[in-house]
Order: sequence, then structure tokens, then C-alpha cells
Amino acid sequence: MKGVVYKSTGSWYVVKGEDQQFYNARIKGVFKIDGITSTNPIAVGDHVEVKTDDGDTMIVEIYPRRNYINRKSPANKHLHHIIAANIDQSLLFATLKNPKTSSGFIDRFLVTAEAYHVPAIVVFNKIDIYKEKELALLEFLSELYTAIGYRVFKVSVQTQEGVEELKEALKGKTTLVSGHSGVGKSSFLNLLDAGLGLKTMEVSGWSGKGMHSTTFAEMFDIDDHTKVIDTPGMREFALVDISKNELSHYFPEMRPFLPDCQFNNCLHINEPNCGIQRAVLDGKITEERFGSYYSILETIEDKKWK
Repeated sequence: MKGVVYKSTGSWYVVKGEDQQFYNARIKGVFKIDGITSTNPIAVGDHVEVKTDDGDTMIVEIYPRRNYINRKSPANKHLHHIIAANIDQSLLFATLKNPKTSSGFIDRFLVTAEAYHVPAIVVFNKIDIYKEKELALLEFLSELYTAIGYRVFKVSVQTQEGVEELKEALKGKTTLVSGHSGVGKSSFLNLLDAGLGLKTMEVSGWSGKGMHSTTFAEMFDIDDHTKVIDTPGMREFALVDISKNELSHYFPEMRPFLPDCQFNNCLHINEPNCGIQRAVLDGKITEERFGSYYSILETIEDKKWK
């Protein structure tokens, strides 16, 4: 029977079968997908074949993935961890206060979404607690990301301001919901369906960082056509399997100017006749995003990932 993985704990999986029933399943043997070994061979959203024998349900085959989102494994920097597969869009929850999400974190997430052809939405939550400083930054970032083609929502899950519009953006799609711990992901999902009863935790007062309230990625049916995938809060989001030469291709505003570079392998830093540098000087690419590009470039080690 075919099924879809709804939850992965690393050792066992919850699979929803074609009969609409849920099964606790384990994997049979070791899976290698496309020659790449990740820390989790099966991810939430994977389409699989299951077989039940003597009351035990085993996953015996994984069907090809349409797409996936991954990150560097927290446990092993040379391996990657697949967050979710076969998704229609990704929704990044960010906050400018309690806790603060850096623009670098947002940009690394967006680069990964671009690399794996997953449309991304940026949601700034907790707008009800922002003061003048945060409100000014909110407007700046909203305009910046909107100008380069991303959908941006400004919401308060606490007061439900802007939440209805965000709900509409999820209808009929499978959406991955990500972000730091404490940014309000689980609270938002509880608004989508009060029956989920997801745990929420306050932000630590002394560190300003959120505590993990979600332990494993898990998919939920909001209705017959709408699914959301809740993910554990991430402190960092490190890129994998993206080379220095590729990086600029995943900044949408840079792509139109790449043919203007003299060299095909231009990194847009010190090379002569660089189309990207000219676009920055002409104000067609913002200095903030170019600075973010450079910061990410510095962290990339060109090596073959396992």
C-alpha cells in the first residue's frame, strides 16, 4: 500500500495509508536516495510503499521526491538533514523581538528554498509588541523582501491581526512552517486547528531565545486539501550542497545581472567588469542583500557533501 510519512522520529515513522488510516512503521534495511546519505533517510512528506506482516508495518520503498528542504545536520557538519519533502511552499516565521531573527538567518533560509525550487513566504510575527525601532525595521525588511519577489505577511498571532490573510495563503497547499524557537509557529498552527493542541513555550527571559516546544517534524491535515508541517525550532540554518559559484543564482535580484559579468565563475567580490557590483553601485541590488550574500559566501566550504 502507498502512504505518506506524517511524522519521523528517526527510528520509527507515522504513515498515513491510502485507506486514510495511520500506521506506526519502521524502515526495512538502509535507504540511500540519489546516492546521498542524510541523517534521516526518510522525511516527513515522503511518499512511500508500506507492507504489513504479522502486525508489523515496514516501509519497503521510497518514491522519488518532487523537492525537499534541507539544512546542515546539527550533529555532523558533513551530513545534511532533510527537514521535509514534497512541499508546495515554505513559510518562515520571524520576529524582530523576543526572540530576534537576524536577516542573515532569513536569507539563508530563502537561499535554500530557491535552491530546491520551493516558493517561500516570510511572516513577521509579534507586531503587537514592536516599538518604534522594531516597526521601522519591519517596514524596511518588508519592502526589501517584497521588492525582490517574496510574499511578506505582518501578523500578530496573539491578537490575530493579519492572521486570516495568512490562513488564505495556505489553503489547498502543503506548507512547511519553520523558524527559531519562540517565534510563534506552534501558536499559529493551533489557530489553524485548535484540535492540534501543540505545546507552546515562552521565550527565555535571560537569553531572549525560544525554548524548543516541537521535538520532531510532523504533518497535520487542516482540511482535505490543506496540510502544514510543523518543525522543531532552529537556532541556526546552515547551507549544504551549495557551492560558492552557485550562491548568487539563489538571490533572485542578482540573476538578471549575472550575464553581465566578464567571468563565468565570478564571485562578485574583486573581479573586474562584474555585473553584480555595477548593479549594487546603481542601486539595483541593495547593499544589505549584497552584504548578506558576502557573509554567506564566507561560510561556504567548497567540498563534496555526503
